Amino acid sequence: MTDILFILFAVVAVGGAIGVVIGRSPVASLLFMVATLASVAGIYVLFEAHFLAAIQVLVYAGAIMVLFLFVIMLLNLGHDYRADFRYGSWSLLSLVVVGLTAGVLMQGFSGDVGADLLENGAAAAAAIDAAVVEKGAVGVIADPLFTDYVVAFELMGLLLLVAIVAAVVLAKPRGSGEG
Repeated sequence: MTDILFILFAVVAVGGAIGVVIGRSPVASLLFMVATLASVAGIYVLFEAHFLAAIQVLVYAGAIMVLFLFVIMLLNLGHDYRADFRYGSWSLLSLVVVGLTAGVLMQGFSGDVGADLLENGAAAAAAIDAAVVEKGAVGVIADPLFTDYVVAFELMGLLLLVAIVAAVVLAKPRGSGEG
């Protein structure tokens, strides 16, 4: 049953990601992105990473998507939108994506490589379980986030702040005579 759910969530995630790119309107792309993020949260639950699944839903599918929706509303991007690509390029892109996915799957399931991944995966899982017992689930995630990756974490916050300010500046009407 877990394998079937994983395949279902993976198909929804890949389909939603393709829908984000080929969506005819920004609002449709936003809804596809919410479906993609929700299916990734489902995959986290299957991997028994419940904290990551909750954060995925709360932060990304909740807060970030609301932010994107407000940016779309502020910039009034939902109207008079036309597709930039032709359908022929989408079929070529689909062929390339399917080919790359098949190549990665064939390499991952081939003899020695697959066995090495299983052995390393079991050792990594045991190390993660020991760390969770020692520090707790939040501590295992927060420790590297606020020590090793603190600069990247702060830069992402700054990037989101700049995006919000830019959206407000772009949405502000010009030439109204106000100083």
